[in-house]
Amino acid sequence: MVTSADVKMILNFVNGSWEASKSSKVEKNINPAKFNEIVAYVPNSTKEVLDKAVESAARAQKQWKELSGAERGSYLFKVADILETRIDEIAEMMTREMGKTLPEAKGETARGVAILRYYAGEGMRKVGDVIPSSDPSAFMFTTRSPLGVVGVITPWNFPVAIPIWKIAPALIYGNTVVFKPATEAAATAAKIIECFHEARIPNGVINFVTGQGSLIGQGIADHADIHGITFTGSDVVGKAVGQAALARGAKYQLEMGGKNPVIVAEDADLELAVEATISGGLRSTGQKCTATSRVIVHSTVYDAFKEKLISKVKEIKIGNGLDAGIWMGPSVSERQLNTVLHYIEKGKQEGAKLLFGGNRLLDEGRENGYFIEPAIFDEVDKHMTIAQEEIFGPVLALIKVDSMEDAVHIANDVKFGLSASIFTTNIQKMLNFIENIEAGLVRINAESAGVELQAPFGGIKQSSSHSREQGQSAIEFYTAIKTVFVKGS
Repeated sequence: MVTSADVKMILNFVNGSWEASKSSKVEKNINPAKFNEIVAYVPNSTKEVLDKAVESAARAQKQWKELSGAERGSYLFKVADILETRIDEIAEMMTREMGKTLPEAKGETARGVAILRYYAGEGMRKVGDVIPSSDPSAFMFTTRSPLGVVGVITPWNFPVAIPIWKIAPALIYGNTVVFKPATEAAATAAKIIECFHEARIPNGVINFVTGQGSLIGQGIADHADIHGITFTGSDVVGKAVGQAALARGAKYQLEMGGKNPVIVAEDADLELAVEATISGGLRSTGQKCTATSRVIVHSTVYDAFKEKLISKVKEIKIGNGLDAGIWMGPSVSERQLNTVLHYIEKGKQEGAKLLFGGNRLLDEGRENGYFIEPAIFDEVDKHMTIAQEEIFGPVLALIKVDSMEDAVHIANDVKFGLSASIFTTNIQKMLNFIENIEAGLVRINAESAGVELQAPFGGIKQSSSHSREQGQSAIEFYTAIKTVFVKGS
């Protein structure tokens, strides 16, 4: 057992300084691949720490917004350079803390570098338009104002990319930030803040507070001096955050769950569809909001697709994400593992046929981790729990259909609408899918989980508050439009 002397205690970062929490309550972050290894101790901070962080951010925002976009961007460029030099270190922490394989962790950290540079460049782009006035002697234009202090609440599954794609646009458009990470990924998140600190970003511009969602997360939602809240997480928690923000008139942005379908048409390239289904559904142990969860296959190719899918899934190497050749790591925690196992049992109880996997792995080398085999279900009805609820684990539900109309209908017959993909070589089927699918991210002959930083990202229905993250769309949330009318005296 690792002793506390060998393990880092995560500190809060407030007004440019690292501070120990005054609370004696801490959470142990353990390695999900080796749960006898403690990665970090994470304090459950108090409301007083949050208030201090918000006060610091509010004070700093007055000067931060006065900088030019280029000046703010220069800080983001510095952070990107520092993060790039620390990719290996931060990726290793990510893998130890939440289980993602090391190649995936390195790729995510590199993506964080790219996001920072993208938004650093946004500091030189236009923030408004000239609009013709009905008065020929007047000049009318729009500009944008920052919201003020923005609260950032992030999940554990992308502990570098998601915080950065929220923090970077918030800062470039003149806001300051109070950031609460998921406890399960707080050590990785703290390393991001170290990069901002090393770049000498002005005191108070970014603040970092760990703690329970019920206290720190809710405190951000309720705080009168936080003017915007950006949240990624479960739909249940997201709705509570949105209701609290709405009650006091704060702006909010929610990205929540998904139950993402892949449709495989009778004319699909089955090899491509199988590879994309596995990558989209099982990579990161299925712990993505855009992960493929339902696979809706035309009856004429159903058996061939199923056979190829099972054959490929059997080849997946499961183990510690730090080990070479491992394709899939553990569930992030015992709680998440038990959730996945619960849904697998629920699927069997409701009459779905478990074709492959679904067992916890306790053999030598994996007995001290939260490892599970991917599960593939056959004979799934669209009304079953495993076809309706987000599982956040490596579970694929196969659904057979006789027409593309039925496929799209079933794909839409859930409360979520985040991402969806279709595999077909027929242009008309592609166009019909694009027109009729109820999802914010639509993919053709590609896995459901692909997201590009320069493009708008977000869902519809219960997946989102209908705003968009990433790309130039981010300006819509992090600023308010100001219309200016100028007339000479």
